[in-house]
Amino acid sequence: MQRVVVTGLGVLTPIGNDVQTYWTNLIAGECGVARITAFDPSPLDVRIGGEVKGFDPKNYMDMKAARRMDRFSQLAVAAAGEALCDAGITIDPERSERIAVMMNTGGGGIQTLTREVRNYYEKGPNRVSPFFIPMYAPNMAASQVSMTYGIHGPVRGSVAACAAGSQAFVDSWHLLRRGEADVVIAGGTEAGMDPVAVSAFANMGALSRRNDDPKRASRPFDAERDGFVFAEGCGAMILETEEHARARGARIYCELAGGAMTADAFHLSAPVEDGTYTARAMRNALAAACLNAEDIDHISAHGTSTPLGDKAETTAIKRAFGDHARRLAVPSIKGALGHLVGAAGGVAGVTVVKSIVNGIVPPTINLEYPDPDCDLDYVPNEAREMPVRAGMVNAFGFGGQNAVAIFKRYE
Repeated sequence: MQRVVVTGLGVLTPIGNDVQTYWTNLIAGECGVARITAFDPSPLDVRIGGEVKGFDPKNYMDMKAARRMDRFSQLAVAAAGEALCDAGITIDPERSERIAVMMNTGGGGIQTLTREVRNYYEKGPNRVSPFFIPMYAPNMAASQVSMTYGIHGPVRGSVAACAAGSQAFVDSWHLLRRGEADVVIAGGTEAGMDPVAVSAFANMGALSRRNDDPKRASRPFDAERDGFVFAEGCGAMILETEEHARARGARIYCELAGGAMTADAFHLSAPVEDGTYTARAMRNALAAACLNAEDIDHISAHGTSTPLGDKAETTAIKRAFGDHARRLAVPSIKGALGHLVGAAGGVAGVTVVKSIVNGIVPPTINLEYPDPDCDLDYVPNEAREMPVRAGMVNAFGFGGQNAVAIFKRYE
């Protein structure tokens, strides 16, 4: 079967609206968490989040089209455009049926949903936008990418909670290896910064309440962690068959070696504490990639900063990697970004690719008080120069969805 390679990258994040800015700030230990500006958070118990700052859709797309998109779709179109440009791909109408889109999300157009429900109850049924459904629908980020760039191959937008971005990479790997496309724009997008969504997560007890200290609120694996920070963004990459990439003389960043998915089938939001099925996803991903545990140098941890989740992931990594777990660099980028939910795995995938190419692993910032139950090498507070032969992306979602993707140096 075909090998799958990475040729283009694109991101929008709370610490940078392009790959280079994001990477520079991530390695420097910058944090993008601050008081929410998308709405007035004063009445809420949680008033902080990780917002994409300074994003103006007119810099990326036609404004008429943008007005008919929810923000999660706008972010997807923008990040996909950066990735296409980075890969040097021009969409040829004659080849457009051989290009696919896999742009996943956790919640779809949450901001549109809240706004239009409010319009219905406050202004009446005639004031509900006729574009409500095609703006809100979770598949529309993928569809808007296809319409913006003239892509006629398979288009999928799966909803997989916090596992969505990594799931897009795994599904794309299978699609390319089956020969159903030559190129896939793959990733995850999320823009649910909305008072209803924030209130719901807060009422679950899932969010950090460090309103007076937002830069230190997201603290993966730290003993004083008190929940995740809700955030938004998008991570996209161009995946190609090796044959197609070499035929067009593309610069190849690395190889997407494989991936796997499992389900906890356990709880609405909590992980299985012994990590049985997350560990199985990691082991199955290694098998799919034809790699041994010892071949992995770096795991981009899911590490959301929740008391249960970080401990369960630590347990799962030990279960999957045995003695080698102690030799892994296992940072979580969520200290810097907050939790991008459906976009988390997409941005983490871009991060692992950059680590492989540049030989630098980003830090887990705000890791100040080690938790005895979280005792792996999380690369605390300072980036580390080290060779990365292969890196794993962990992404685990509400409902027990687990997705793991592996990238390795291209030989």
